[in-house]
Parts: sequence; structure tokens; C-alpha cells
Amino acid sequence: MLMGTAPQSLDPGLDYTSEGAEVNWLVYTGLTTYRHANGTAGTELIPGLATALPVISDGGKTYTVTLRPGLVFSNGAPVVASDFTHTVERAIRIPWGGSAEFITSVIAGAEAYAARKATTISGIATNDATGRIVIHLTAPYGPFDNVLAFPALGLIPAGTPFTAQPTNPPPGVGPYEVTDIVPNQSFSVVRNPGWRGLGITDIPSGHLDFHIRIQTNQAANALAVLDNSADVFDWSDTVPGALLAQIRATAARRFRMVSLGDSTYFVFLNSAEKPFSSQLAREAVVTGLNRDAIERLGSGTVQPACFLLSPNVPGHLSGAHCPYGGPGRGNLARARALVRRSGMAGQPVSVWTQTRQPMLNWMTYYTQFLNSLGFKATLKQIASATYWSTIGEERTVHPQTGFGSWLEDFPDPVDFYGVLLDGRAITPTSNENFGEVDDAHINSVVAELGPTPTTGLGTVAGKWQALERYVARKAYVGVLGYVKYPEFASDRIDYRAVIFHPLYGWDLSSLRFAA
Repeated sequence: MLMGTAPQSLDPGLDYTSEGAEVNWLVYTGLTTYRHANGTAGTELIPGLATALPVISDGGKTYTVTLRPGLVFSNGAPVVASDFTHTVERAIRIPWGGSAEFITSVIAGAEAYAARKATTISGIATNDATGRIVIHLTAPYGPFDNVLAFPALGLIPAGTPFTAQPTNPPPGVGPYEVTDIVPNQSFSVVRNPGWRGLGITDIPSGHLDFHIRIQTNQAANALAVLDNSADVFDWSDTVPGALLAQIRATAARRFRMVSLGDSTYFVFLNSAEKPFSSQLAREAVVTGLNRDAIERLGSGTVQPACFLLSPNVPGHLSGAHCPYGGPGRGNLARARALVRRSGMAGQPVSVWTQTRQPMLNWMTYYTQFLNSLGFKATLKQIASATYWSTIGEERTVHPQTGFGSWLEDFPDPVDFYGVLLDGRAITPTSNENFGEVDDAHINSVVAELGPTPTTGLGTVAGKWQALERYVARKAYVGVLGYVKYPEFASDRIDYRAVIFHPLYGWDLSSLRFAA
């Protein structure tokens, strides 16, 4: 398998990338996990190391589970309930990228522990004799059972150092383990020989071992899979557009572009700064955007759309009419008229972009488009490795507009709205609400619906859809579309058996050789 970008880390207490999660969810099983299945079936939560899904009580503030008996780590050491406490503490101390949002602010006592005002997390109680784990939250948080499925909360042994272990990650409990790590060059993902004996039948033990090489030349990676000198092209990489026709012509049986329904591409529009503090100026953008051009420039890596929630998220609007037309070629004449009415014609605009393709192509087009509307737009390129941290410096950088994307942490609308558009999510650093949207209606809906448990999302999907329509009418974001990923393998792989998971891409445990 070839990866164009290395995982942030193969230590789950640090990694917060799609490349790392693809591997780590098979190595570090949480108290809950996801079904190994294609499509929306893969978004179903199932018990992981717990005997059943959490029992939720106290108005949504208390989660109780019991560990399966006889669990052992990949090194043979027994698993006990207090290992969970250590796992959470370590994710806070390192810290893991999602710890502030999903752990520290959610679990009772975690903020005191993070501030070193407490020696442990008071909201977690465990019993090693019975395997019982009780977690108290500061307030009801509907997707907390999804949080428990993060690889970062997959159990590791108590005593594991509170520092990342990049070349020797801790043992986990899962069907695979990671070995032979050469940083930024290669690593292996091999089957855990003790997994099958644990009897967790909903989590398959896998058919193959994998040697993964990091090679940044994605064209060379695609050609290697095309000529069968490598077996798997990583799902989170991009097949260069110049190679698509050749691949489709000679490898149609083992290549396709797939929308997993988990990610959205958009341009953010800073509603707190001119010119996009004007709703008319924002409407001009979403009215005139040529999403067909976006699809073409991205070589088929985007499914044009105009609503924020991606297809596998409850509340997604499937087939709904876009309030300002599209998706399609856009209406330039109407968009120019809106700019004139807004009084913002001639306003300078900096368009922020990372240097990675196709994002750079998209934002180059977008800059030209803004100029055609009557703005004075210039392109501001930031190295891809530092792009998100740069535009997230809200206290010093107030980006007017630019490229944004969201790969869901879990299939719940609050993961989109609570991070990207809730005014309470605006932070001085590491800000994700790039448009600085602080709308009382959005804030109140997120506060009302956020505590809804995952199992009850169907009962409030209509309210999320209403919010989708409201945000589209207010033109707070210019949605480009939903991400499409390459499912591309060699002739050796049994393509019919592949599970392309809606959260993790390649389900490596499903891959096997063709007969």
C-alpha cells in the first residue's frame, strides 16, 4: 500500500488524521466502534471492548459500560477497567488533537485534570474486578458514544508514558498491530495473532498483512498500482487528473471514484469582515459559483452540492432545491447585480488556500471568479502543512474567504455545526469557525439538538434539515460539494470483497487476494 502523506502519528494518543485513523481503528478498539460495512451501515455503532453499547442515564450525563471478560492487549497483558482512565488521561496530556473539544470540555473533572489541578479525572469511575466503567459528563452530549469509538480512546495499558511514542506505539486491543516503523518512510500493519481468541465476532480478524510505504509522488503511486507493482492506492490521496483517462481505460474493473458521504468542501465567507459581512455579497458568491467548473478542475474529486451536511449524516438534504440556484454553472449576471446592490464592489479580498492540488486550482478559479463579480481579489498561498493552523489564528488572522473542508469525526450534525458555525466555537487559536459566524438562531438550534443521543438522531433530522435551509439562505458558506475518493487496487486484490468504510476509507481487514 502506498500513502502520499504519512499519518501524523501511529500513536493513537497523538494522531488526528485520516491517514492515521485508517490504521489505528484496527489496532486500538474503543469501548464502542463501527460496524465493518459499506455505506450507511458502516456508520452504525456497535459494542467494541464493552459487552454492550453504553447505558445512558441521569438525563444524558452518565454513561455506563462493562468490559468484555478475558480481554488482552496485543502483547498478551490483561486489560482492566482502569486502563480506560489512563487512556483518557494520556489523550489529554499529550494532547490528542480532539481532546479539548471531545474530552476536556465534556467529561466531568477533565478540565481540572488538564489544568493540573487534579491528579486524575473525577468523572471516571472504574472497577477492575467487575470491569465496570462509569463516565459522568458536564452536560448531556449526544454523540459521546461516538467519542468512545475514537482510536485515541482505544484502550492502552496503564503505565504507558504520557508522551507520544512515534516508533514504538503502545499495544492495543484490535485485529491488527503496527510494527517496523521508519518515520515518514514505511511501517507494517500485521494481524494480531491473539485477536481471534477474544471472540469478538463483529470485528473481523483480517486476511492479509500490509507493508505501507510513504511516497509523496501521487502520480508515481497511481502508476505503481496501475501496473500491479503495488496493491493499494491510499483513499485519502488524489489521483492526478492527467492519469484518470488511462486508469479508467485499462483498470476499470478495479478503479472508481466513491463519495463516502463523510466530507464537505466549501469556501468560508467571513461574516464579521467586509465584504462578506453583507449578506448580499455572500449571496453573490453562492449564486455565481460554477460548481461544474469546480468538479472539472478537481478531476472528479467532488460531487457538486450546496448544503453543508454530507450524505451519510442524519439531517442531510438529499435532492433539495438550492435557494440561490445550482449546483451547476451559476448565474454570473445575477451575482454581479447582487454585488452592486451590496455596495461592496471594489472591496479588496484575500483568498486563502493551501498549495496542495486540487485546492490550489480551485482557489485560483475562485479568485478570478470574485474579480469577475467586481471585487479586488488576490490569492494568498499557505503551505499545506501549516494552512489550517495559520487560518485558525483567529486572534491575529481574520481571513476573509478561502478554502475550507470538513471530514466528519462521526456522522452527527453537531460535528459540523458545533465546530464550523456555532458562535461558541470561535477560539483565539485553532479556530475552525473560519467565517466567524455567530448567529443566535444557529447557536440555539445547536444547543437544543446537540444533546440528542446518536440512537435518537432520526427524531430530530427534520430540525437539522430546517437549519440546513436557514444556513443556505443566509449564505454563510459557499458549499462546493462532497468529497469523492479513489478506490483503486491491483489485480491481485479481490475487489468484490472490499469494504470501503464511510469513516475510515479502506477497511484493510476486508482486503484479500483474488482466487
